[in-house]
Amino acid sequence: MLAEDEIRSPEIQRLIDLMRETMRDTPGVGLAAPQIGESVRLVVIEDREEYQQGISAEGLAERGRAPVPFHVIANPVLTVLDESPRLFFEGCLSVGGFVALTARHAAVRVTGLNECAEPITIEAQGWYARILQHEIDHLNGMLYVDRMLTRSFMTDASYRRSWQDRTVAEICAELSIPG
Repeated sequence: MLAEDEIRSPEIQRLIDLMRETMRDTPGVGLAAPQIGESVRLVVIEDREEYQQGISAEGLAERGRAPVPFHVIANPVLTVLDESPRLFFEGCLSVGGFVALTARHAAVRVTGLNECAEPITIEAQGWYARILQHEIDHLNGMLYVDRMLTRSFMTDASYRRSWQDRTVAEICAELSIPG
């Protein structure tokens, strides 16, 4: 756990800047400190509107996806609000070039501290809830490949070529995956 004075320290503030830059350069929608070799409970998240360009309105609705401004969460604690599984493709900066169908809870609450060491509470559903669960998994030593439906693991190029414009139900039927 990061102490409040540690969060405000120049070292952690530099780490936050580095994480923001790394996440944006990739580009990704989240990054956890262990992904860049830092063993601290810290994540950065941002889902820019420009990342959603080219996804149909139906696709955005299916994902429950909307822009999320940049923010920092130190010492996050996740509470599940809606256990209903939501299945969709995930990728990860730690496993570049691949995606797989991964079930996540429909809604979560995350408490923690922001970059100023002030308490925050986030309640999220849809894609934002997925991002939070994915990044907090990193802090707990898990990757999406530990949760994925193995039959759905594929290259990002294959997904874009054959699957990105299809619904999850269509994909599950085609791959003979219960969905």
